[in-house]
Amino acid sequence: MKAIDKNIDKNTKRPLLPVTSDFIFKLIFGDERNADILTSFLLAVLDIPSEEFKQITIVDPHTKKEAENDKYGVLDVRVNTVSGKVIHIEIQVLPVPEMIERTIFYQSKMITEQMATGRNWSDIKKAVAIIITDYDFIVGEEKYHHQFRYRTIDGVEYTDLTEINTLELSKLPHNTDNSDLWHWMKFIKTDSEEVLNMLAQTSPQMDKAVGILKELSSDEQTRMLLEGEENRRRDMVSRMGGAIQGTKVEIAKRLMVANMPLNQIAEITDLTLKEIEDLRNSIIG
Repeated sequence: MKAIDKNIDKNTKRPLLPVTSDFIFKLIFGDERNADILTSFLLAVLDIPSEEFKQITIVDPHTKKEAENDKYGVLDVRVNTVSGKVIHIEIQVLPVPEMIERTIFYQSKMITEQMATGRNWSDIKKAVAIIITDYDFIVGEEKYHHQFRYRTIDGVEYTDLTEINTLELSKLPHNTDNSDLWHWMKFIKTDSEEVLNMLAQTSPQMDKAVGILKELSSDEQTRMLLEGEENRRRDMVSRMGGAIQGTKVEIAKRLMVANMPLNQIAEITDLTLKEIEDLRNSIIG
């Protein structure tokens, strides 16, 4: 951990930094010095024997490219267990388009990159995804934790080599269900120091996690780094929005050339009718 800036008044209370930020989440759960915290969290989520976590390795979160035009995948925290099982954890505060497809893509990568030249199919190790969202992800279900595997409709399991766990902070009950998982979910979700102090009493690992979060929250350098990360993310979203808007305009122009009615163009491109009319006028003018 970085030392707290001595110039900061220790009596000055700083707002707690959000653990729902992937930047802060990685600092707490993705640091090898905090392997005991990560292990406690994983044991609360997964039904994998504790022996698998006697020694865990936190690895590069970037999935590998197998071809020049492949996409990279970036996971918040990625772990190898004693026997080689691969676990990745991702946290999302806002809804992400095609989140299900992205999850399948990342998980497929974790399977295929295990197959180095000369390896056998039997060498494939289990790939586990843990997706934490701060919005309703599994529609129509009230439970905050779901586990998905390859199974038949009536529940006969084909294999457990792939597993996806969804954790929805938005569905976490206000009152505890007395599970370790509820405590960790509450830790990730809460912005109350009073609640954190209560959680700190539940286990040594939770007490350590709470202490780290408080230390990070009082560290001016960490706050500046977080602000920089958030600014970069906002800039990226803005650029993506501009690119999408440009694509819509180009599509609208082509549909105008094809003499499609303006109201249909608006419906197809998701541009407003006024935007379509202004575009037409600019072309005519």
